[in-house]
Amino acid sequence: MAKIATEQQGNIAVVTLTNGVTNAISPELVDELSKSIREISEEASGLLLCGGEKFFSIGFDLPALITMNRAEFSDFFYKFNALALDIYALPFPSLSALSGHAIAGGGILALACDFRIAASRTGKTGLNEIRLGLPVPYLADMILRQVVGDRVATGMLYGGGLISLTAGAEIGLVDELCPIERLQQASLEKISGFAFPNQRAFSAIKTNRCEAIKDAYEKNGRVKNEFFIDCWFSEETQEALLAASRKF
Repeated sequence: MAKIATEQQGNIAVVTLTNGVTNAISPELVDELSKSIREISEEASGLLLCGGEKFFSIGFDLPALITMNRAEFSDFFYKFNALALDIYALPFPSLSALSGHAIAGGGILALACDFRIAASRTGKTGLNEIRLGLPVPYLADMILRQVVGDRVATGMLYGGGLISLTAGAEIGLVDELCPIERLQQASLEKISGFAFPNQRAFSAIKTNRCEAIKDAYEKNGRVKNEFFIDCWFSEETQEALLAASRKF
């Protein structure tokens, strides 16, 4: 069964996560979404990334990932970060429409987009990795600090708590709130406003925004990723991950 669905709305590629109610991020979802992003980067002028009504994405598919050995998990983790970087560095505008929770890895996919619009109702977001004994992935750490500023990001990353999407709007993590019934249309309208037919100027501005983080990830990403993987396979984190996986 496909983990994503893609359709074209004018010059905007609308990509929807379709991996069950929670949209857990599995190896299959990463592979499908990565392929889709590569394809649309050649033909679209904007990306609208959507999830489900209850969950944009719950994050990593812990029941599947907890059974992997180090080589298998490393392959997944590097591919996930490459996917997030591909979304972040797209040469045209990107926006995630959050109708439900965007947690941990799900929050990272949303964060990789240029903009986030959320339904003005109950929904949570945040990067809670520290509560499982994990650092937030290096790439996501850098992007979060760029989006909300160092002091706000530090509080979020040190504490690992989840916040409402409404609170996310108050700190600049979410750009707009709107009623759930208008979320898709409002998102299309916003992203279309930046999807100019001639993208050269936009692409140059986007490159200026992204190049420092891309350069830092290319320089330091392997060391940082290997440290994350070391933490993932530590005994106490494996116990925490196993306990968390039982809630899926």
